[in-house]
Formats: sequence, structure tokens, C-alpha cells
Amino acid sequence: MIALQKQSKKTRKKPTDKEHKLQCACIRWFRYQYPFLREQLFAVPNGGNRSASEAAKFKAEGVVSGVSDLILLKSNGTFSSLCIEMKTPEGKQSEKQIEWQRSTEKHGNRYVVCRNLDQFRLAVKEYLDG
Repeated sequence: MIALQKQSKKTRKKPTDKEHKLQCACIRWFRYQYPFLREQLFAVPNGGNRSASEAAKFKAEGVVSGVSDLILLKSNGTFSSLCIEMKTPEGKQSEKQIEWQRSTEKHGNRYVVCRNLDQFRLAVKEYLDG
């Protein structure tokens, strides 16, 4: 009899909600600090697992891979808008995110990566103060 080797399963790291919690905290702070701009800062729900048919449908509707997590749709006199990519301290931008960053900066928008609430606060304040 041939002994069967035990197949080792690759264990996938359990996803955390760190980025989600960070983004929620940033939105709460922004809406408290700038209630008159509350509708101008919005999330772009590009992430998540989708079936092939759902992905095709979203792509046909105009979803663009790599778009930043948050967009503040307000000019500050220098830039047209502020695009914010939320990342945990260990998170890295994907190639698509880097490509989109380059494109959006080329067209007159400000793009930042924020890894904590303090970075988010500073980026927003600096942007809105011009």
C-alpha cells in the first residue's frame, strides 16, 4: 500500500477590519469638523470580492480599478479635489492604485495615502487651508 501524504493547506491570513475602522474614524472626524462639506467627502466602494458577472457589470457602469478610497470633491484653488487612499501601517498600494494616483495627479488633483487618523486630519487641514 502506498502511504498517502498529508496535503498541507496554505493558511490564509484572516482579514482584519483595521482599514475599515480607520476609514470610519476619519469620516466621523471630518463630518464633525466640517459639517458644511459632509456631502463632498465620499467613499468609493471599489473593493471586495465579486463574481465575474458582477465585476463585468460594475466595469460597464464605469467602475475604475485603483480609485482611491475617499474623494473630497472640493477645489482648494490649487487642486481640483483631494483623493485619499486609506492604508494600515503595513498596507501597500497595488499597481492599479499607483497607476490611478499618477493619472489623477497629472489631471490636477491632490492624492495622499493616510495610515492613521492624525495623517488624515493633517492632510485634510493642509488641503483645505490651501
